[in-house]
Amino acid sequence: MTIALVSADAVSKRFVPRLSLGERVAAGLGAPLESRTVHAVDRVSLTIRKGEVLGLVGESGCGKSTLGRMLTGILPPSEGRVLLDGQPIMTAGRRPVKRDRRIQMVFQNPFASLNPRMPIGRAIAEGPIAHGLVSRDRAAAYVADWLARVGLDTDFAERYPHQFSGGQRQRVATARALAMQPDVIVCDEPVASLDVSIQAQIINLFLELRRELSLTMLFISHDLGVVRHLCDRVAVMYLGRIVETATAAELYAEPRHPYTQGLLNSIPKLRLDEAPVTYHPIAGELPSPLSPPTGCHFHTRCPLAEDRCRVVVPPLVQVGERREAACHLVPPTARSLSS
Repeated sequence: MTIALVSADAVSKRFVPRLSLGERVAAGLGAPLESRTVHAVDRVSLTIRKGEVLGLVGESGCGKSTLGRMLTGILPPSEGRVLLDGQPIMTAGRRPVKRDRRIQMVFQNPFASLNPRMPIGRAIAEGPIAHGLVSRDRAAAYVADWLARVGLDTDFAERYPHQFSGGQRQRVATARALAMQPDVIVCDEPVASLDVSIQAQIINLFLELRRELSLTMLFISHDLGVVRHLCDRVAVMYLGRIVETATAAELYAEPRHPYTQGLLNSIPKLRLDEAPVTYHPIAGELPSPLSPPTGCHFHTRCPLAEDRCRVVVPPLVQVGERREAACHLVPPTARSLSS
């Protein structure tokens, strides 16, 4: 049985904006606090097995990045806890005294996540030096090795982020994360801001690094094609909740949740031997996380919704040997996983 390396145990994240006096007056001083609370993540339980690449997909604004930041310790959960090797490293409302170096993150925008006043060699070296992974006198060779691993010239160490292209900056950000010798790496839309040709290079880089380093990864993306190519298993997120998980092969061959079906049906398809196939986008807009729908969050856009969907929250239940779904219309094969 494959070991669960990192997991989220019923984690939630709520943001309450701090309003100025003018903003409070405009919003109405008598408005309840709950009406201004952003429900970003809602009781999510998720497991990433050792050596696995788990894809996390969903529309923009559904809470993917917030969940990734909780797993890495950047954000503390409002409820629940994050575990690494079965030991809690993040619990509700508490930031760790020192972030665990074993979980690292590659952010979506490498230009924003790299210090513009710091040479990239120093940016890559400062974390390993601080954690005692390498001494200062050997840091230059250590940095050169990681630059080579991500396909960059070792002479680039003295250059600054603005001297690189977007793809090169993402390679630098990847080297910085991997130089910490993590057990888990969280990639938050790492190719979303890049041109298509550069995206392919970065995806191939991740594939090569995975084979070389046996990486365990959470790969966050809204690009279903990239996820299918890279990931072993996929979790589908909608408005702060996980609605389906399955192996990539099973999910793309037979999606069970109506939202997953809608996502896959929204992908334009082109067949050279037939007439072009039209695509069917999901109807409606993503509801506001300030006031999520009752019951199943997806019922406002689901063509199959029943009365119970509007009232009762569907639990995440096992619907196959290695897949789960949170839908009243999908018959379970085992007890609820969220009970």
